[in-house]
Amino acid sequence: MILVYTGDGKGKTSACTGQAVRALGQGMKVAFGQFMKRDGQAGEQAMLSQWLGPRFVAGGLGFLRKDEDRPAHRQAALRMLDWAREQLAHVDMLVLDETLYALSAGILTQEEVEDLLALARQRDKHLVLSGRNAPDWLVEAADLVTSMTEIKHPWRSGVKASPGIEY
Repeated sequence: MILVYTGDGKGKTSACTGQAVRALGQGMKVAFGQFMKRDGQAGEQAMLSQWLGPRFVAGGLGFLRKDEDRPAHRQAALRMLDWAREQLAHVDMLVLDETLYALSAGILTQEEVEDLLALARQRDKHLVLSGRNAPDWLVEAADLVTSMTEIKHPWRSGVKASPGIEY
C-alpha cells in the first residue's frame, strides 16, 4: 500500500512515526528515513533510532535555504534514495519522511519517486511518504492520502518552536 501524509498543518512526521509504531506492534519489519532532517535534530529520532537501529536514517542536511546549497542537498537525497531502495528488499514497511519537501525543492525528481513507488508495489511493500504539496500524480497513485490542515498554531502569536511539540 502507498500512504501519503501531506498538507500545511502540523502532524505529518507524527503520523509517519505512528504508522511505523503500529506496524512494529504487528511484528512487521520497518525502515524509516528522513530526507531533510539532520541526525539529532528532532525528538522522534532518538526513539526511532533506538527501535530501528540501522533501519533508521536521518539523511538530510536541514532544510534547503540557499540555492548554492542545492548540489549538496541533491547528493544527500540520492544517498537516501539508494538507502531506501536497499531497505525495500528487507522490510515490510518503508517510511520516507519529508519526501515531498525534497520533491518540491527539486532535489528529488518525479521519476525517482515514481520508480520508488513501482519498486514498493513490485515487492509488495508498504511505502509511507510525507511532506507538503503532494502533487496530483502522487495523490492519484497512492492508496491512502491524508491532508493535515492547520487551523491554529501558536507560532502565529509569536510562540517559538517547542521541544517535544515541533521537534
